Amino acid sequence: MRGKIIKGIGGFYYIWCEDEQLYECRARGAFRKDGIKPLVGDDVEIQVLDEEEALGNIEEILPRKNELIRPAVANVDQAMVVFAMAEPMPNLNLLDRFLVMMEWQKVDTTICLSKQDIVTEEEEEELKAVYAGCASQVLVISNINNTGIEEVRECLEGKTTVLAGPSGVGKSSLVNQLYPQAEMQTGSVSGKIQRGKHTTRHSELFHIGRHTFLFDTPGFSSLRLPEVPKEELSHYFAEFVPYEGQCCYSGCAHIHEPGCIVKEELEKGKICRSRYENYVQMYGEMADCEKSKNWRTKR
Repeated sequence: MRGKIIKGIGGFYYIWCEDEQLYECRARGAFRKDGIKPLVGDDVEIQVLDEEEALGNIEEILPRKNELIRPAVANVDQAMVVFAMAEPMPNLNLLDRFLVMMEWQKVDTTICLSKQDIVTEEEEEELKAVYAGCASQVLVISNINNTGIEEVRECLEGKTTVLAGPSGVGKSSLVNQLYPQAEMQTGSVSGKIQRGKHTTRHSELFHIGRHTFLFDTPGFSSLRLPEVPKEELSHYFAEFVPYEGQCCYSGCAHIHEPGCIVKEELEKGKICRSRYENYVQMYGEMADCEKSKNWRTKR
């Protein structure tokens, strides 16, 4: 029987099958032997072992449309990253890392800025202006005032979307708005550290409408960069792309080189300084990682 993995916990996988029954399954040992791990979102073939108890085994993982590394899910059409505009203050470095990761994995991304009810219109417009060209679209919501939720529904309709973001930004509350059956536990934000308590412990897939699926994933506070050459990093910053090939030096890193058009546009205010500074930090991390790998190889 064919089905889709909607949740995986402790070696058990919960499969929503074509008979509209949820089965609890284990994966065949051959998957572990071959180094294959089933992912939430996988389309699978299962063998039913006990119809009454709805138990089975995963026999085959069908070909994946795509596979995301972080969050680890499969068969995604788009990503929606949720960041609060306040309480906690947005970690723009983390947001930029997520955008780089999704761009690298060729996944269209929508930014959803939450907690509109506690920021000024000026603060909202400033953030929207920074990220307008960095994602497919930028949405603004308030779970308290129930604003922007219909725009989110329209964005999700007919697609399989992975919902991601740090803890404490209202992600679980948004899921509850979109799919009340989830009955998800929402967490408060720690006043001391301004970071949300983790409320989603595992990735889970919800069927929220006709041909519309939503992955909810655990909140994260850090994100590793993709293992790509540092020279390719600028390709994942949308505002740098129009200036490719216009710098004085071929292969310009846009950091120390003279005659760099990107730095000139930065000084004119046409490139956001926080985005540029995050690029420089990521570039440095990639350079350090490459040096470390080369050092280990030489040893």
